[in-house]
Amino acid sequence: MKNLFPQRLTELLKINNLSKRALARAIGVSVASISDWSTGKVQPTAENIYLVAKYFNESSDYLLGLED
Repeated sequence: MKNLFPQRLTELLKINNLSKRALARAIGVSVASISDWSTGKVQPTAENIYLVAKYFNESSDYLLGLED
């Protein structure tokens, strides 16, 4: 199964005209974490997936590529 989280995160940042820094500040993580997640270098924890999903009003399943 292909990890779609980096792609979905990058798309949501672009669609919402939001910087990685602004998202990091809003959900309480480092900019480096957002950068690592968006490149696929590091997988976010379940808690961080939840925070991203809640911020963008998307489902965790969407972010993980389990639904479109």
